[in-house]
Amino acid sequence: MTAGCQWNPRVGPHPRGKRAIRRGMSVIELLVVMGIIAFLIALLLPSLAVSRKNAILVLCANNQKHLGTAIHTYAIDHNQKIPYGPKADPSSIADFYVVDGMVTSQISLLNGGQPVGIGLLLRNYVAWNPEILFCPDADQPFNADRELERFGTTQAVSGYFYRHGSNTLESLSKPPETWDDHIRLPDLGMNRNGERIKALLLDQNFVVNPPLPQFNVITRTNHELRRTNALFADGSVMTLDNSDGRYTADIGNVLQRGPDKILAALEWADRQ
Repeated sequence: MTAGCQWNPRVGPHPRGKRAIRRGMSVIELLVVMGIIAFLIALLLPSLAVSRKNAILVLCANNQKHLGTAIHTYAIDHNQKIPYGPKADPSSIADFYVVDGMVTSQISLLNGGQPVGIGLLLRNYVAWNPEILFCPDADQPFNADRELERFGTTQAVSGYFYRHGSNTLESLSKPPETWDDHIRLPDLGMNRNGERIKALLLDQNFVVNPPLPQFNVITRTNHELRRTNALFADGSVMTLDNSDGRYTADIGNVLQRGPDKILAALEWADRQ
């Protein structure tokens, strides 16, 4: 080998101290690589979005499972009765709880903040994690912290419909002693269709047009109205297809239809 030269089998001898010329990527090659990366990202993003939605749906179902455990524990402590009450005050229509045991999304009432429905679980049964009263996949901005701050003082709303009875505004035309309660967990009785009551809780899908924000009556939906989670009396949770809107209470501009529409959605779930 010639003194002063180094041998590189790929480029041949070159003088000591001179660096071999290294060929870099051309602009066209760089653009091709960037295009491939962009294409792969475009393919992956929809899948990632779907995976994220499914994960949040599962988290919502887990919230309902925990609520189911709390309801069962409450029933053990209260002679097998699910959370029920308080006694309604028909003079306070703004509370939207004018009949005992009416389906409701409220957790406390307007006048005095009395706990209602699953709000009865808050202080002793789900105090460790009150956020489980809210669906994590709300379609509209929803401030759970604000609702929890209002709890016990004035009207507060959860993310779920709760059925602690089968009464509606039509019940007001009947004697109170004939009102349905359906509050004993081992035997909740039959619904209006003659089918056994099974569903206790449902994602809140409530559509009103026009909204009445001064009365806290606004559209609240979850999971883009495509699916809904339902909690059943045996503690199980099922994800149901809502593409046909059967689990949505769409009341238009007729507020009086609200309780009946909500109850009808729960009665659809009874068929599962």
